[in-house]
Amino acid sequence: MKTNSSNSLLTVPTGPLKISELPPSDVGTGGESIYLSLVIPTYKERDNIKNVVSILSQLLDESIPGNYELIVVDDDSPDRTWEIAQSLITEYPQLRVMRRQQERGLSSAVIRGWQAATGNVLGVIDGDLQHPPEVLMQLLRSVEQGADLAVASRHVDGGGVSSWSVVRRVLSRGAQLLGLVILPGVLGRVSDPMSGYFMVRRSAIANATLNPVGYKILLEVIGRGKVDQVAEVGYVFCERKEGESKVTWKQYIDYIHHLVRLRLSTGRVGPLSRKVNFPIGRFVRFGLVGFSGVFVDMTILYLLSDPTTLAWPLTRSKIIAGEIAILNNFFWNDAWTFADVSAKQQGWQQRLKRFVKFNAICLAGLVLNVLVLNLVFNFLIPNRYIANFIAIAVATIWNFWINLKLSWRVTDVK
Repeated sequence: MKTNSSNSLLTVPTGPLKISELPPSDVGTGGESIYLSLVIPTYKERDNIKNVVSILSQLLDESIPGNYELIVVDDDSPDRTWEIAQSLITEYPQLRVMRRQQERGLSSAVIRGWQAATGNVLGVIDGDLQHPPEVLMQLLRSVEQGADLAVASRHVDGGGVSSWSVVRRVLSRGAQLLGLVILPGVLGRVSDPMSGYFMVRRSAIANATLNPVGYKILLEVIGRGKVDQVAEVGYVFCERKEGESKVTWKQYIDYIHHLVRLRLSTGRVGPLSRKVNFPIGRFVRFGLVGFSGVFVDMTILYLLSDPTTLAWPLTRSKIIAGEIAILNNFFWNDAWTFADVSAKQQGWQQRLKRFVKFNAICLAGLVLNVLVLNLVFNFLIPNRYIANFIAIAVATIWNFWINLKLSWRVTDVK
């Protein structure tokens, strides 16, 4: 640890954003390895920083006393957050503070903090108390039990948000959906790929050159690291009590830029060859439900479009048939395929949320279905039923993958 005195600022690392292996001679003041290095990136958080350091120190002193360090990395806040943090070092000896004056950005701040860290496990938590500190203990247990990456998620049991607006919910889900389409091998490994609250073993990201855009560093960790076992812990995202929110439209643009750059990277993007947690049992049930929907779809399509019946135009008939099949599939999936989730969320409002999301995703699949149907029917196989069957198969793959990640993961207001 590079400091000049007990309360001096850490030297800001320079050069590539790469985490080195931890040399045995550089692992703490007494020659013993520090287990956890937790980075707290800050910008204009003077009203929160003392409380954050106090709460985190108390929790970690009880669980791993003397075996951790807190690293506040401040981007030269005009409210002098770094100075407030620095004044706490005497009271909290495990605290380190870094003031960055030449660089900006949450993701790079986290990586610079990790570069100065001496822990075998590296973590990150917001400095505004929107990430509940008590979840740290569950993340630690997950790593101790063998996880390479432990992620605090809003979309598993015990997870949720406090009082997000409809717009923010839609933007969050839309960003996740976009990521699943562009980088399924990366974002498909966790339920909350936009989480900024997690721990990762140093060995899983050591020597990987990280190149984040914006504030979603977890994408880089999964995409460029060597992460085998992933664990998720539910948490409720809280509204900040002090300070101002940093969420802007620019961050959503940066997120899209980040996805595209990872996708176009010439290096290995994501552990695509590694095992993805794919629920075969659910897929089989989803497929059987979809198969029942095929009969519903085919029957309605016949009644509406066949020359011997109503003889409606093919596209119009297909849209109606598809929507009726979607209704059929939702009720069966809710009662059978995802019954374990539905049993915990039985209120009519929660069921309505699931249906709206399911319907929206399947309507997007229906658009895909119609396009494939017309393409196959008009250019490849001039048989409306064979063409329809092929279109259904393509749309089923889409529907299962996206619904698996979004529909039956209702984020509750808590």
